[in-house]
Amino acid sequence: MGDPPQARWLGTIEYGSALAVQEGARARGVAAGEQVIFGLEHLPVITLGKRGGEVDLEAATAAGYAVWQTRRGGLATCHEPGQLVGYLVIDARALGVRRLVERVEAVLIDWLSGRGIVADRRQGLPGAWVQTAAGPRKIAAVGMQIRSGWAMHGFALNIENSLDGFGLITPCGIRDAGVTSCARLGCVTTPREAWGDIADALIARLGVRSGW
Repeated sequence: MGDPPQARWLGTIEYGSALAVQEGARARGVAAGEQVIFGLEHLPVITLGKRGGEVDLEAATAAGYAVWQTRRGGLATCHEPGQLVGYLVIDARALGVRRLVERVEAVLIDWLSGRGIVADRRQGLPGAWVQTAAGPRKIAAVGMQIRSGWAMHGFALNIENSLDGFGLITPCGIRDAGVTSCARLGCVTTPREAWGDIADALIARLGVRSGW
């Protein structure tokens, strides 16, 4: 699988800039085998998957959310400050998209468990879910793209974000469940604090050495 991935924190960044960073990293990966995992927060943005998604464009623009069409899997999702976004630009030929998604989900579920939040998968709905008194709530989304064996995009974990943007979309096309965050479930942390442990776990779970 080439050299072990590096983990880099990008801070708070606009979506288009982060996409350009990923594209550049992917080109270097294909050419030289360099793998990298990026952690960041996004300025308010709604992204649509390659199958589209439902969004109130007028309301989103009025609320200050940019809207982007992407090539990742899944439908509409929201990114906003306070949410941890992880982008994985890695050689995925040994894993394939399904196993890669499953391993990312496992890292997020384990991290949440360590903070007292019981999360699990829902069949056919990638991400991490929690059961609340009001019903199932999605706390993390996972959406990947693989081209020429190399992955891009990744996950979004709701840490302390407002969740306001999710009211402008049908999150991931799901109508029978809402969203929640670590903060709403009593876990006090920040995306930057969460990133260190999650990055370490991702590198370990993806089956490469953690000697970076």
